[in-house]
Amino acid sequence: MNALQWLSRRSTPIILAAVLAVLVYFLWWLNDSYLEDVATNGCITLVMVMGFQLFMGNSGILNWSYVGYVGIGAFASAICSIEPDSKRLQMPVMYEALIGIHMPYWAALLVGAAVAALAAAIIGFPLARLSDMAGAIAQFALLVVFYTLLAQWQQVTNGPRTFTLGGTRSTTIWVALVVGVISIFVAYWFKESALGLRLRASREDRYAAASSGINVVATRYYGYIISAAVGGLAGGLFSHYILSITAKSFYLAELFLVLSMVIIGGSMSVTGAFAGCILITIARQGLRQGEANLTNSGFDVSGMTEIVLAVLMILFLMLRPNGIAAGWEVRWRLPGRRAARSDSKQRS
Repeated sequence: MNALQWLSRRSTPIILAAVLAVLVYFLWWLNDSYLEDVATNGCITLVMVMGFQLFMGNSGILNWSYVGYVGIGAFASAICSIEPDSKRLQMPVMYEALIGIHMPYWAALLVGAAVAALAAAIIGFPLARLSDMAGAIAQFALLVVFYTLLAQWQQVTNGPRTFTLGGTRSTTIWVALVVGVISIFVAYWFKESALGLRLRASREDRYAAASSGINVVATRYYGYIISAAVGGLAGGLFSHYILSITAKSFYLAELFLVLSMVIIGGSMSVTGAFAGCILITIARQGLRQGEANLTNSGFDVSGMTEIVLAVLMILFLMLRPNGIAAGWEVRWRLPGRRAARSDSKQRS
């Protein structure tokens, strides 16, 4: 295999990263604060979507608890980056050991990802044994547990009150772009790795995979941890961009958004998840603008955005259950490759 063939086989993340960079640069070049906010939020959401697709797309298991790990990463990174005096003033009941922690922004992001991965490592092994309906119900129950802990643990998350970071935004449009590109490469690397291949084998038939020597539970367990780490990283980006978070930021509304992007784009490919994220981000912003204009005109259409997205997701599940991409990955084809193949067949 020469260098061009090697590059062609691994061109998917390069193409997707290039498309993302061009889109973000174009929105930034327009010099509009609203469009820059859309681009930054879109990149942060893309990191969430890549982490969600990494496990769900390869395992076939709907990970309802995923946004809980995003919330864990968001709060963990926020706690690590806020100055001790600010934490003591805002949350006097916070544990003294947490008040004394203060890290730079990038270190706080990595700690958020690590804490989310650690939580997944502690919790995930029993869940990896469950499949089908039992697995989905257990994951949803875990999401409720995460939400309750984040909403009530006053010594860590400030309880039901808003957790405010203060200061200026550390997550800029370029930071979000860089991490978004990294998440694309991580998701594609995982899919093409031996671990990802084993996980897809368990998705197709876990009994056949187990009979061929694959440890299905361990494979799911490792994929679950990596997915949680990417989600925790996305949570850190989110908290340092919004600068004020609550447990509600990481519950059903956020889960519905990420799930709709993956289902509409296609969960079985990185290209599908990427396309779903871009399309739904654009559609959502357009629907929100239309909803605001109609409301200002005297027509109360609150919730129209969510209704349209829900109907769209139902239609895709009925008419195209594998999403837009249907498992297909965009790839750079070598010029003359098909012709060379046909010539070799004729010679043989």
